[in-house]
Amino acid sequence: MLALFLGALDQTIVATALPKIVQDLEGLSRYAWVATAYLLASTSLVPIYGKLADTHNRRTIEMWAVGLFLLGSFLCGLSGEFGRLPILGDGMSQLIVFRGIQGLGAAGLFAMTFIIIADLYPPADRGKYQGFVGATFGVASVVGPLVGGFLTDHATGVIPGVEGWRWVFYVNLPFGALALWFIIRRMPDLRPPGERRSLDYVLALMLIAGLVPLILALQLDKSRFTWLPRVDPGTGGYAWESFVTLVLGALALVMLTVFVIRTRRGDNPILDLSLFKNRVFSTANLAAFFSGAGFLSIMIFLPLFVVRVLDVSATRAGISLIPLSFGLVAGSTVAGQLVSRYGHYRRLLLGSVAILFVGVVLLVGLTPDVSYWRVTVYMMICGIGVGPTFPLYPLAVQNAVGREKLGQATSASQFSRQIGGTVGTALMGTVLATSLAASFAVVQWDAHGRDTELVPDAQRRFQSTGGAELVAEVQARFDRKYALTERAVLEDDDGARQALLSDAELSQHFKTELRALDRSNAPRALAGFKAQLDADASRIATEITRTVRAALTTAITRVYFFVAFFVAAAWIVTLFLPELPLRKTHHGGA
Repeated sequence: MLALFLGALDQTIVATALPKIVQDLEGLSRYAWVATAYLLASTSLVPIYGKLADTHNRRTIEMWAVGLFLLGSFLCGLSGEFGRLPILGDGMSQLIVFRGIQGLGAAGLFAMTFIIIADLYPPADRGKYQGFVGATFGVASVVGPLVGGFLTDHATGVIPGVEGWRWVFYVNLPFGALALWFIIRRMPDLRPPGERRSLDYVLALMLIAGLVPLILALQLDKSRFTWLPRVDPGTGGYAWESFVTLVLGALALVMLTVFVIRTRRGDNPILDLSLFKNRVFSTANLAAFFSGAGFLSIMIFLPLFVVRVLDVSATRAGISLIPLSFGLVAGSTVAGQLVSRYGHYRRLLLGSVAILFVGVVLLVGLTPDVSYWRVTVYMMICGIGVGPTFPLYPLAVQNAVGREKLGQATSASQFSRQIGGTVGTALMGTVLATSLAASFAVVQWDAHGRDTELVPDAQRRFQSTGGAELVAEVQARFDRKYALTERAVLEDDDGARQALLSDAELSQHFKTELRALDRSNAPRALAGFKAQLDADASRIATEITRTVRAALTTAITRVYFFVAFFVAAAWIVTLFLPELPLRKTHHGGA
């Protein structure tokens, strides 16, 4: 649990500090690669850790995973400290590489947790302990953003010359040292049954060579949509049909096909394909794939709604996720206790996924004027629904396989959830962007509160600033109109007057007053013109803000509409999940 907390905490604590990190390292254009490098390593290595756990001392593997993670954390904290380095490049490039090293360790932290718990406790008792896994994730998701923000803002100068954000990585070291101490002093050897066999390194490379381009193709920005009519394809991004995406997808398909062929012919597979003949294994992993896709999509897109539509601070947006975390902790812990007491995991899963579906349906009904507190209630419902899926899908898989394949089966369950989240967020990101693009393609602001000058680039600017840039542009334009008004009134500039009279945005009342201007009262009249211009600017800015928030709400609720299909698919698949009696010993399985 300590090792798992280490990895779970890192996922949330770094996200909070990342804006400051990329500012200091001058790497805004490579912002996304910090997360992508970690994701590539932590996802693609999960099956390999599972295979190693079936053939080697599990305590040793756990120690290596923690050690790699701590090494990556220490190196991340040093990124850019010594300037540009040979091969590694500047500080931002160093951080990306070192996050990859962190990810190599994180894959083991996540995979080995379930495997070690399975080694220590038989299935009948295992649920209540695996329930603590979801609780650990929940606590980390609450603590991480708070600690990350605090360290970034206030830890600078604790050691002279060390920026606060570096402590976001250094804080892992004492936690990791404590975890290592417990592992070395308290954890038994946990040697797997059967003969010890070396890893098939060629097969491992094939698997990595297939998973890395697959994950990369899914994670690349899909902000271009050249097949959509009336939508500006924009600049940047890698559309689904772009050359880069297609090449990565083709490479992934080829390498994974070669991996399957070699696996079928070899006698030392990383993932024994015969496991897919086990109905519990295949059904539970498919359900975990869909539930992972739904859950991660909820987590990622809700803060966007809270910040951009409800106009709350980033801190309150983070706080809005706390009820989800509390729900997740409660759902995971209670489900683990119930399954250990009564032994019925399918009923609990069906009930919990149904609750999750209800939560998603409530999110589909979000409106721009929904209250912040109602959103937090919806998130708690989602957390209660998704919590039991964390321990129970792996438990069902472990209960159905023999101990000699426990590592492979468990890591496959973990991998299914992670790759589901990756696929789900990639698809939902496309839904969000296409929905926004379609909405902004038909929006036309005119003189009655809409502004045609803002249309061509409105979507990009609203996504980056939440409408603040658009509103600022309206105010700047009306400030220029006021400058023209000053010239027309105080300097009797006929050109400025004609420009104002022909301006479609200005009200007829303003123009009438301008035509009837009494020169002897020009300074006092100017104050009235200023008030009218400010009122018009405020009216148009309010209309723009209302319109773009409505567009974003429509896009996000459309995302949740499709997320509901992921959750419904998870429920339907779970309906066909065979329920085997939970074994009271470590022996048995299919």
